[in-house]
Amino acid sequence: MSAKKKLKTSAMIASIAREDQTTTAAPFGHALVEAAGKNPKIVGMTADLGKYTDLHIFAQAYPDRYYQMGMAEQLLMMAGAGMAREGFIPFVTTYSVFASRRAYDFICLAIAEEKLNVKIVSALPGLTTGYGPSHQATEDIAIFRGMPNLTIIDPCDAVDIEQSVQAMVDFDGPVYLRLLRGKVPRILDRFEGYQFEIGKAKRLIDGEDALIISSGLMTMRAIEAADKLREKSTNVAVLHCATIKPLDIDTILAEVRRYPERPVFVAENHSIIGGLGESIASLLMKEGVSVKFNQIGLPDAFLDAGALPTLHDRYGISTKEVIKTLKQHVA
Repeated sequence: MSAKKKLKTSAMIASIAREDQTTTAAPFGHALVEAAGKNPKIVGMTADLGKYTDLHIFAQAYPDRYYQMGMAEQLLMMAGAGMAREGFIPFVTTYSVFASRRAYDFICLAIAEEKLNVKIVSALPGLTTGYGPSHQATEDIAIFRGMPNLTIIDPCDAVDIEQSVQAMVDFDGPVYLRLLRGKVPRILDRFEGYQFEIGKAKRLIDGEDALIISSGLMTMRAIEAADKLREKSTNVAVLHCATIKPLDIDTILAEVRRYPERPVFVAENHSIIGGLGESIASLLMKEGVSVKFNQIGLPDAFLDAGALPTLHDRYGISTKEVIKTLKQHVA
């Protein structure tokens, strides 16, 4: 029997790609460079995290449009607001924990209240790092969902990220994007004609036995689970909801109502408190839609430190654990 492969320290860092997956390195940074080549108003700003939010790619291409603000996230947001007031389109980057916990009031009053055209791109969302609660932004969506005027995007993969950058440039108003950085898997390439659109959910896979509504990296896990279960003649639909706010109410309701007896699962890389799951549960209740409803997400707790594969199994968001949850509720 072969020995179990020992996980390296790097397994604690933000890559979620398997060794056999096709990936793109720094998709955000490269997409921003491409967009900036067409739009001179785009500037990049960060709080000492250019390398760790893939903004260093932009800095190399456009050093005169790159601003390093130091370890001062509140200053970063205020400076981004000032840039937007002068007609620029600032892409400001930091970690999700710092944007949501440390700079909330500055984003709220300086950016969101004024509807300024600032794009906040934040790495390490949810459980994409093993460095414990100081770095794990398991509640960032819950924090930001209540902020008026703020659009929230949770992309699935490199394809989503590449397309969302141009969509954010074309969109007038403040946006918060949960960034997957480093070597990011390419999952959505297999779905011909897929196009990211702000405010639109997309059905990727059809199936009458269960429905998974997912966002972020959990769409990747949902697709993998659906593929595995199809081998056992269980057909699971996957609805990718890349925009958390505004929610695509019409598409979600139509999809849930297509098969009223089909159990609905909401899968998200976020606490089960205050995220996509509760948002959809609230929607279904208000619309009088009665279904078997389950959440696949992170617990209402401060999570452990450790290797990501171990933590994803422990907290139920690995493909293996998603399949196990589905089997428990699908006849």
